[in-house]
Amino acid sequence: MALIPTTILTGFLGSGKTTLLKRVLTESHGQKIAVIENEFGEENIDNDILVAESKEQIIQMNNGCVCCTIREDLRTTLSDLAEKKRKGELDFDRVVIETTGLADPGPVAQTFFMDDEIAENFLLDSILTLVDAKHGDQQLNDRLEARRQVGFADRIFISKADLADAQATDELSHRIKHMNPRAPQQRVHFGEVPIKDVFDLHGFNLNAKLDIDPEFLKAADHDHHHHHGHDHDHAHGEHCDHPHHHAHEDDVKSFVFRSNKAFNAAKLEDFLGAMVQIYGPRMLRYKGVLNVKGMDRKVVFQGVHQLMGSDTGPKWAPGEAKVSKMVFIGIDLPQDVFRQGLEQCLA
Repeated sequence: MALIPTTILTGFLGSGKTTLLKRVLTESHGQKIAVIENEFGEENIDNDILVAESKEQIIQMNNGCVCCTIREDLRTTLSDLAEKKRKGELDFDRVVIETTGLADPGPVAQTFFMDDEIAENFLLDSILTLVDAKHGDQQLNDRLEARRQVGFADRIFISKADLADAQATDELSHRIKHMNPRAPQQRVHFGEVPIKDVFDLHGFNLNAKLDIDPEFLKAADHDHHHHHGHDHDHAHGEHCDHPHHHAHEDDVKSFVFRSNKAFNAAKLEDFLGAMVQIYGPRMLRYKGVLNVKGMDRKVVFQGVHQLMGSDTGPKWAPGEAKVSKMVFIGIDLPQDVFRQGLEQCLA
């Protein structure tokens, strides 16, 4: 059986997850989707789009989608679903897990890598985070969970932008970009998101693409070279379009490391292993495409918390600049420790 692609949908209360889900579930895209909801969500899917109100844990909808609530843990629910699909009792193509507004998507994501049975049946496609344009700034100020959800995301949807002031939305978008430069952002109205922007994003594939906004990279470079030796994490004010940005000093931050020198594989593995041991719980997502001494192929690595995986990617193209690029997103990570350590792993 092919692996069942799975999407984790996260975001704070009122950010529009349910609206987005309803749209995804009721749109005629011909895909059969199983939705797993955490039952204690304050805004669970309304019965008006379900076929019948039922005490059954799994409800089949009129367009062939399946909705189930978690009463036990996620792992049990996923294995039940996989078994029912194997036996032909349920037919679905993919799974969406809607987490509650306060949930940390980290442990949910880790389930897909740590648990053999789950890993044999499911493939984690991406973590999507919704941020409410009107209240997002305040939620990011007040709640670490909201900041973590942004840090984990493979793609960010800014919802309700029609209700918020355009400048405020731009500033929110700018702020989020500093927290997570690897997640593309999209503004959405009433959950109207094309299905291609929601599914098959391959956020956890070890691919040789590291999409970081080029503007962000320029700013990061400028920063790093001009204030060497200081931990000026956000000295971006000098060349920032948003002078107010400094009202926020978020604990979820990202930084990019780049080098034209090749890495020594053994040293790098030791160093990253040590960092993950120490800072793993605070490392949300990290990814790199690396030039490793003695190898003609790119090496791709990525991780969630303490779990890190790597693989060899395609060959460096003739004439391609062999630049190693890494991005780390985490909670108060000591950027200078990482940078110095990585410099010392260069061959």
